[in-house]
Amino acid sequence: MKREVPLGEGTAGRRLDLIVGEALGLSRARLKALFETGAVRVNGRRAKKGQLAATGQRVEVEFGETDRTATAEPGARLSVLREDEALVFIDKQAGVPSHPLDPGETGTVANALVARYPECAAASLDPREGGLCHRLDTGTSGVLLAARTRTAWLAVRAQFRGDGVDKRYLALTTGPIGDEGEIDLPLRHARADRVEPAAAGGPEAREARSTFRVLSRSGEASLVEVRIHTGVLHQVRAHLAALGALVLGDALYGGRPDPALSGFFLHACRLALDHPTTLGPIEVTSPLPEALRAALAAHGLPLP
Repeated sequence: MKREVPLGEGTAGRRLDLIVGEALGLSRARLKALFETGAVRVNGRRAKKGQLAATGQRVEVEFGETDRTATAEPGARLSVLREDEALVFIDKQAGVPSHPLDPGETGTVANALVARYPECAAASLDPREGGLCHRLDTGTSGVLLAARTRTAWLAVRAQFRGDGVDKRYLALTTGPIGDEGEIDLPLRHARADRVEPAAAGGPEAREARSTFRVLSRSGEASLVEVRIHTGVLHQVRAHLAALGALVLGDALYGGRPDPALSGFFLHACRLALDHPTTLGPIEVTSPLPEALRAALAAHGLPLP
């Protein structure tokens, strides 16, 4: 199985092993083995572990049968926070895609959902989504919600469209940011993997509104809780970057790398909505992953 790793804006000059590990959710040990066996190639040539990325390169990783089981088994990464007859709340790991982009792609949360809950495939309009009611960026961890019936999926999707879902994230940022505030800034797709601020009312502009509050500070680092009221690609990352508060490790939006992180610090910590069957309020939270807890400690910040 061969996987291509796209080199987005901001990756030039970064170490290839860090980029590959972040994109595919691989451990340091697995990365080391792939580079040592020549499984990682740049423009068709064997890559070195400490090699730096450059603009225009084509990076591919060739997985063998043992790697296929480790990285692409449909049920390998499914961690359930809560489930009932209508909904399944997943604790998504950073580095795992929410759903396939290409036919036959495996190793996503949607694959794992359908493997354990086959009815999820029929819940969403597109079977590839595996009943997912929303998405998280590949590099973002935390609560991800799926429906087990079409009725539940339609009801939850309606809440997402109407700001009926309370979606909260934790981000570790560097740069200036006030104690709290609102970001009402339309965004547009600059290209397939990036968004940027757009003029309100422009033909490509999408409404995007977020509110935030700083939970703690230490030097130039801030732990920020963000609630998004709309659902635009990379909304939290782009909105914080527009303020000058860059998410740690998020090279795509100008965030600086951090030795304690293999990716960036963004975690979907809370999801609250009305249950589509009982109509009562339901709230599910995801604990901060150990790697992000360690990053907070490294910056002298308390756990939320």
